[in-house]
Amino acid sequence: MTHNTDPAAGLPAPEAGQDASITSEGSTSERAHLDNGGRAPWHPLARQAFLQAIDDGWADPRRLHSEGRRAARLLDGAREAVAAEIGARTEEVRFTATHTTALHHAVLGSAAARARVGADVVVGGTERAAVLHAAAGAAAARGGTRRVVPVDRAGRVDLDELRSAVGAPGVALAALQHANGEVGTRQPVVEAHEAARAAGVPLLVDAGASLGHDVVPGAWDLLAADPADWGSPAGVGVLAARQRVRLAATGPEEADPWAPGGVSVPAAFAAAVALQAVAADRSAEDARRRALTDRVRAEVARIPDVEVVGDPDDRLPHVVTFSFLYVDGEALVTELDRAGVAVGSGSACTASTLEPSHVLAAMGVLTHGNVRIALDRSTTEGHVDRLLAVLPGAVARVRDLLGVTGL
Repeated sequence: MTHNTDPAAGLPAPEAGQDASITSEGSTSERAHLDNGGRAPWHPLARQAFLQAIDDGWADPRRLHSEGRRAARLLDGAREAVAAEIGARTEEVRFTATHTTALHHAVLGSAAARARVGADVVVGGTERAAVLHAAAGAAAARGGTRRVVPVDRAGRVDLDELRSAVGAPGVALAALQHANGEVGTRQPVVEAHEAARAAGVPLLVDAGASLGHDVVPGAWDLLAADPADWGSPAGVGVLAARQRVRLAATGPEEADPWAPGGVSVPAAFAAAVALQAVAADRSAEDARRRALTDRVRAEVARIPDVEVVGDPDDRLPHVVTFSFLYVDGEALVTELDRAGVAVGSGSACTASTLEPSHVLAAMGVLTHGNVRIALDRSTTEGHVDRLLAVLPGAVARVRDLLGVTGL
């Protein structure tokens, strides 16, 4: 079917997530967008699938008429495709409103279903804030405790501590991310799953930063993923639960308790198509990005008073984080943005909490002056060249503004 209009007509729609920008020197050049973790530019096939599903899947898939049945087929097909990629059965996969919603449902639903067994929830020290908060709430609601397993300086959990924690009486659930989206370090989920199964405790694996970029082992009882991270539309999440795992609804009665009111069929369909697409060329694409991140790690290490964090080898292929002494993270992000480079800052204080990154704090590494980059499939060597060209000067200018030059 031919479409004569772009659904984003009237909005900025730069190619592959890049646009033209005025740099601090006043010249116009291509920006390097290197902050793609959690919200990457749409994969071209995701856009194509989304447009198709707008035409074919706009109706309510719960309705019995032809239009509703057509939308239901698209949704079922999306679930089947995602299930195949993660090694699950179609009936074990659910779509939710967001990745955060999937994590909340997994923690709260599993804890509620296992209330007779215990009320404690075991989590790794570098888990996503959504997991940490949900774990604290689920445990406190039943008089339990959130047990936080410490991590080393690479961000990897202490396996002995984890085994001890999940083996203790009264544990309802354990949660461990497959890999950390802030520093890239992979976690020992296979060993963690073995320990959890031996103790009869379900393991929630958060694959929000890794699915679509890395091979996620089938060692999980519950799994949550974020389609926006692999180049799909925001507004949909993935929650998978093995058939042996019980989940209790934690809200009012709904036809679909995991997605009250239903999910966006176009978003779910686009997520499945994009996941198949990125899985098809993952080996070659991730080898390319790993070479780029290896280069960034080596070049950044030459800048004075810097700490490149996360495991240098056993990590996601597209994520790099480094922290500078005597530098304010937010000021550095702003300075780089003026130079045409968009990055994240894992340790930048937020306006609401004024607290540094809990991930870096748990690792015991430098928490301020932090820069986090996540490379998309559209990221080129030229974009990395731009970052490495402007970064030393940006660091020097921020240090000069803070009056710490020469320390």
